[in-house]
Amino acid sequence: MPRMSLYNPDTIAAIATPPGEGGVGIVRISGPNVWEITDALFQPLDKTPVSVREHGTFAYGKVTDREGEEIDTGLALIMRAPKSYTREDVVEIQGHGGAVGMRRILRRCLEAGARMAEPGEFTKRAFLNGRIDLLQAEGIFDLIRARSDRAASAALEQMEGKLSAQFNGIYEAFLEVAANLETTLDFVEDELPDDVFSGIADLLDRTFQSLDKLLDTWDEGRLLREGARVVILGRPNAGKSTLLNALLGFDRAIVSSTAGTTRDTIEEGFVLDGIPLRIIDTAGLRETDCDIEAEGIRRAEAHSEEAHLSVYLIDASQPLHEEDRVRLEKLDPAKSVVLLNKVDLGNQFSSFKFQVSSFVEASLVSGDGVEDLKRAMAEALEKGADLQAPPHAVISERHRHLLIQSHTEAKQARAFLNRNVEENAVLAAEHLRSALEHLGQVTGRQYHEELLDNIFSRFCIGK
Repeated sequence: MPRMSLYNPDTIAAIATPPGEGGVGIVRISGPNVWEITDALFQPLDKTPVSVREHGTFAYGKVTDREGEEIDTGLALIMRAPKSYTREDVVEIQGHGGAVGMRRILRRCLEAGARMAEPGEFTKRAFLNGRIDLLQAEGIFDLIRARSDRAASAALEQMEGKLSAQFNGIYEAFLEVAANLETTLDFVEDELPDDVFSGIADLLDRTFQSLDKLLDTWDEGRLLREGARVVILGRPNAGKSTLLNALLGFDRAIVSSTAGTTRDTIEEGFVLDGIPLRIIDTAGLRETDCDIEAEGIRRAEAHSEEAHLSVYLIDASQPLHEEDRVRLEKLDPAKSVVLLNKVDLGNQFSSFKFQVSSFVEASLVSGDGVEDLKRAMAEALEKGADLQAPPHAVISERHRHLLIQSHTEAKQARAFLNRNVEENAVLAAEHLRSALEHLGQVTGRQYHEELLDNIFSRFCIGK
């Protein structure tokens, strides 16, 4: 059902393909004047105007400027409402890929009467016209930005409406409880069956289980969407740059026996067990009189404070340095893995005094222990997230925030049902209505302009 309160009837256009060179580039046009605009700029080879062609067909021809001079040749794909992405009349002009050619076609669309689309406006119209809900729209965004196969699979499930179905089930249950409570207000107390309020409470309790199950997916959702920052720490020559290269599988950082070679941070992307990571190699931690090296050490410490996981390297072939001892005692046990490097030269380290997630022995020069380290890193990052289960749609921070608010309101309603329920039925129903309002903002049953702007402004122009 269309949600028309914020609908803008302009015809919009935008380049729908990434910038740069390519075999094909697409300019998308959507809105009520799409046929008039397309006929003004696209001349089919068979002379049959685009405006009279059937849905789902292509026309081959040329794009022309105002004077009729050719800009490009290509295809026009015709999609008639409501069978298009936006549920409006849509034409996609497919020309030769290239920044200049695409800009020329877009400029011609604007001259013919279209307006430049805002970021995410095509998807916003799909929502406002009832084709998708907000959860599905966010699934599209997540799929575009997915950095791992698992993240893409989770986003696809969300696009298909599986997360929406879970939220809608909770919403309908809360709605039923609220309606049943309000119905009791029309009866005299003695006229109500004895089990009416207990039945309402039981339904509410069962719904809490579904709500809690959704909340439990947040840790996994955070990792899949945002990834994790992993910082490599340790004294000079412990093997930090060697570890970065071993994890990436290529020589990204300079490796040297000269202490202090790495003076600034080096960042690279890496996917571990479906988790997108940002691996950060840092300067060796030590006392120094060099201002440049000191700044590198300061940055290393700052990254350590912000990281989801710290991998601390120790040269196990040497007696434990006092600098290492002090820093090991300061590590957050839940967010740290210690790598004992160079064990092929002997292991002089004893771990019993330090509380961290795990210790891994390795010889990074030969590659021994790298796979063990990856497993230890994954286990530390996966705490609170079931990343071994099949990929499934998971909630985002926005969903979590609204779920918590809804949960709080519903708990208040449940508390009223526990004491003098007949007198407190009105108050319980009010809290459930507030819970419904928060849940409604997740899927878009209830929305406002600021909410939509916050969601769709993150999209690229053309989607």
